[in-house]
Amino acid sequence: MPTWQQLRDVKLNEYTDAADGWGKVSSRSNADKDRVDNGMFAKIHATQKGEAAESASADVQQLSRNYQYLHTECGLVRTALNGLATELAAPQKKLKQALEDAENLKFTVKPDGSVDYPTDSLVLAPGNNTAEHGAPVPLAPGKGEGVGSADANKGKAEDIAQRIGDAVREAAEIDSRYAAALRRLKADPGLEVSDADLADAAADTKALQQAAGTYADDDKIPKGKSPQDNAEWWKSLTQEQRDEYATLYPASVGALDGLPATVRDDANRMVLAETRAQTQLELNAIPKPPQQYLPNPSGSYPAVITNPAYREWQDKYGDRKPELERIKNGIDAVQSRFDATGKDGLPEAYLLGFDPRTNNGDGRIILANGNPDTADHTAVYVPGTGTEIGGIGGDLERANRLWTASSRQGADVSTIMWFDYDAPRSAYPTDKGDAFPEAARNQYAEKGAPTLHTFMEGTRAAHETASGSSGHTTLVGHSYGSTLIGEAAKAGRIFDGPIADDIVVAGSPGMQADHAADLGISGEHMWAMGAEGDNVPLGGSLVGLGEGWVVPTDPEFGGNVMKTDTHGHSGYWDEGTLSLNNQAKVIVGDYEGVILE
Repeated sequence: MPTWQQLRDVKLNEYTDAADGWGKVSSRSNADKDRVDNGMFAKIHATQKGEAAESASADVQQLSRNYQYLHTECGLVRTALNGLATELAAPQKKLKQALEDAENLKFTVKPDGSVDYPTDSLVLAPGNNTAEHGAPVPLAPGKGEGVGSADANKGKAEDIAQRIGDAVREAAEIDSRYAAALRRLKADPGLEVSDADLADAAADTKALQQAAGTYADDDKIPKGKSPQDNAEWWKSLTQEQRDEYATLYPASVGALDGLPATVRDDANRMVLAETRAQTQLELNAIPKPPQQYLPNPSGSYPAVITNPAYREWQDKYGDRKPELERIKNGIDAVQSRFDATGKDGLPEAYLLGFDPRTNNGDGRIILANGNPDTADHTAVYVPGTGTEIGGIGGDLERANRLWTASSRQGADVSTIMWFDYDAPRSAYPTDKGDAFPEAARNQYAEKGAPTLHTFMEGTRAAHETASGSSGHTTLVGHSYGSTLIGEAAKAGRIFDGPIADDIVVAGSPGMQADHAADLGISGEHMWAMGAEGDNVPLGGSLVGLGEGWVVPTDPEFGGNVMKTDTHGHSGYWDEGTLSLNNQAKVIVGDYEGVILE
């Protein structure tokens, strides 16, 4: 426990000065990580091929991990030092006030915190106690109830001693909390940040969250607010406060619609790296399954029996291992997109959302090609039935192709793969064991619609903050994703206008609307595709996902039906096709270039 002398003499500005230094290292590490992710990978793709490229990419990945770890750990040290200084200020002030009171009363504060006080004070007795010439009449020392009496001094001394003790105890509690958190912030020797190091960084973050709860409280981060409110909260913070919230609560900050894409990306990459490390460690810890069958020891029928050790393994790991593998596959798909920056001209990627376990286990991944806050044209692609993070790679590739085809039109474009809803898992009877397919139900779209609507609102708010305008936005929905878009377009209209400037749907089973106008959008900005061999629109009309059994490719829906040259339900994003090029034309606002049926 600190002494009152130590609390009195501690220079809190030395803590904050040190915090500034650690903050600079954290910020520099983050900037270096961005240069690695967005610059070095591009150079590798431009100059290296084959095994040389693979080897260089592995080295650069490790370098990025190292910078990520430095960014996180140094940021935690900064936050801990700032929090310690901020919280110690209150007990130090309380102590100094008590010491000042003691000095004014001519009391003596002893090294152990006790207080000596005079007991021979001259006291005026109540009433008229003046002598003939007006001089006060002395009373016996320590007697009476006047201001200067021994009894009065005793009470004041006890009060000062109590305040000193309270200040020291309060400081000791603060010191203990932060000391424990700071002791954790030590790196292993060597130049390679391992999975264990990154997993430990996540544990360090949780420890500091508990230690610094009164300094930087998660409750101060907006929850359930509009994107505009989120943006205003972020603007109200100092840069140091922003850095500390992003370091201490990266998942909360990364999920806030309306914040800059760069901020969300930094926060979500921190969560991604730590989740990836923890997932791999858990997978490594799962032993290989024992032999499933053993010879029957009795020699009777059946000849083999199930190994009890295998049953035990199944009970313990049978469900956990597939879940971890699914999460790892999703993270690997995102990492592959990061590593592809510069390949075939792909721009830097921004991770706008990541959570492997939300949405009933389907997860959340929102990833942008190019910065949507500054792009002239932004397209948001929403996938459909069967989407979950373990198989998200194909949807990320579709967003890549949308970006490539659109940027070839000579426009400044960002394309976003948005997956943040509980998608139906089955598309037709008996699919995945469902007698009645989940995709025939509208409940998934109704539940996910407010989330998509808020995201689009946040995209607009962030763009207006960065660029002074909302830019041109297009929603692209595949299959059940179009049903979700239909519900989102109708849900809680906060915009003074439609949810997006244009809506494009491919293989739509229905949008819960009879007409484009029901979605708050004019027919000339509603675009639909139905390829030959794609039976989903017909199936959707039969089960009623389109109100009145109408789907967007029906003439009576009132939109534009675009010509396609692909076949089936999943070919709309094949490279070099008219189907893909038509979408790109809409995304960049070249409506006259769209070829209609």
